[in-house]
Amino acid sequence: MALMETFYLSHGAPTLAIDETVPARKFFQSWQQSAYKEKPSSILVISAHWETTQPTVNVVDRNDTIYDFYGFPKPLYQIKYTPPGAPELAKRVKELLLASGIEHVDEDKKRGLDHGAWVPLMFMYPEADIPVCQLSVQSDRDGTHHYNMGKALAPLREEGVLILGSGSAVHNLGSRLPDGSPVPSWALEFDNWLKDALIEGRYEDVNHYESKAPHPKMAHPRPDHFYPLHVAMGAAGEDSKAKLVHSSWTDGTLSYASYQFTAPK
Repeated sequence: MALMETFYLSHGAPTLAIDETVPARKFFQSWQQSAYKEKPSSILVISAHWETTQPTVNVVDRNDTIYDFYGFPKPLYQIKYTPPGAPELAKRVKELLLASGIEHVDEDKKRGLDHGAWVPLMFMYPEADIPVCQLSVQSDRDGTHHYNMGKALAPLREEGVLILGSGSAVHNLGSRLPDGSPVPSWALEFDNWLKDALIEGRYEDVNHYESKAPHPKMAHPRPDHFYPLHVAMGAAGEDSKAKLVHSSWTDGTLSYASYQFTAPK
């Protein structure tokens, strides 16, 4: 079954997994009922929390749960989310990226799922019965590199693969505020610019957000949480339609804005 949609999901902090007051939690919990009713054959996650020099896929039969965070409440480290791996999908991702002109794609035969993948997925697909593969980001490259990776992966949609970018639309941990604080103007301006650019189809502006967006370095001191968006955007194609499917904030400066991209029929 071909899938027309890809998604960029803002996953925020790991505590989304245990904190029932986080507004985005309900969005992820209602995923299959409200956001996306199709059941994919497998899932490819491009997570902000896996950064490598070369694009890398995890090639495993079963995904372990990676606790890639420190100093959080103990219950967070007791959660297990261990869906099947997707080694055939991993090989297919590698094949498509190499065919697109990327010179090296590595395989990691031990890595499981980092929290950018398992935290949203534990709500979206709690049965943990859909095979999942991860693809890394290259934070020393630019948005266009990641957009082109997405374009190369577009054929996966025809094969029933759900492509999910997982990051945060605004992600400045150094500027977090007490919960309930008003969102600062710089964060709102970037978040609104992104929404308008995506809905209006100005994908090239998003690829070059460093020179096109307001306050890019405040919104993303590092690009790791933004580049998964470019992959999801590219995988739906330049003529795709973007839709905001969720918007909320925590800590004053963490935006949970999430987007669906629908390819033309």
